Amino acid sequence: MGKADTPPDTIFGQFQTGSGGEPHGTRSIGELIQDAKHLSPEDLEKIAEYQRAHGLRFGEAAIALGLATAEDVLQALSQQFNYAVGKPDQQSISDELVTLVQPFGHQAEAFRAMRSQFLLRARADAGAPRMPMAVVSTRPGDGKSFFCANLAVSLAQLGGRVLLIDADLRGPRLHHVFGVDNSKGLTNVLSGRGGRGVIKSVHGIDNLFLIPVGVQPPNPLELVESTAFGLLLREVTVKFDHVVVDTPAISLGVDGMVVASRCGSALVVGRKNTSRMAELRDLTARLQSAQTRLLGVVMNEF
Repeated sequence: MGKADTPPDTIFGQFQTGSGGEPHGTRSIGELIQDAKHLSPEDLEKIAEYQRAHGLRFGEAAIALGLATAEDVLQALSQQFNYAVGKPDQQSISDELVTLVQPFGHQAEAFRAMRSQFLLRARADAGAPRMPMAVVSTRPGDGKSFFCANLAVSLAQLGGRVLLIDADLRGPRLHHVFGVDNSKGLTNVLSGRGGRGVIKSVHGIDNLFLIPVGVQPPNPLELVESTAFGLLLREVTVKFDHVVVDTPAISLGVDGMVVASRCGSALVVGRKNTSRMAELRDLTARLQSAQTRLLGVVMNEF
């Protein structure tokens, strides 16, 4: 599906992708920094002179003269290459989103490596039908939501359209991580109250969307076992390039296993020096016995 396609008005209603406007890739770093910092012609001349005298790039010279910061240059680079990173004034961005707030740190690099492995495996299974990917763990606190959020961001940074679904109806966190409204969400769709407005765009990443949980229900297991959940997963798999689904920890109930089974593929997250190997082995065996394609096991060190 191309990025410009508009999903039909079905379960969710229409929603907008992208912010439009002039393509940044056609503009130089200098032009982007000039606009962002409102540099005067005199400022530009100072930067040009400093460039010539010291053999520097525009951004390096602007930083050296105190006319721009490293964050300004990073933002300009992200715009030129259409690569989403967090902005210093975006108060809604959680520190957990390391792929946005520290895009060149070792944690973000680890997520890019994980993304590459995920995409290589998807290409190897090119003949298989595309499936949503459930992220599961044995216990709360393993870092499952942290992993989901950052993997989704890293996939969106490649340019594909990505949907993140918070199916942890027992302890949802993703609306906090991304700073989105949680008044409507997955439970609206699964309880038959309609789906218009449940897909939330993520500020700063035009092609990343989130379906939060919405109001926490008293019957989470029944909702994820419903026909509506299966229909929803099939629909979004057609509309988006990647669908990542957060789940409740297995120790809290069977919801996570049910969600993984409905998705058809799953990735297991454990925490280093915390997760018990016997529990992880049992979880992977249960997934495979349920004919859920196991994409791998990730040990969270953060």
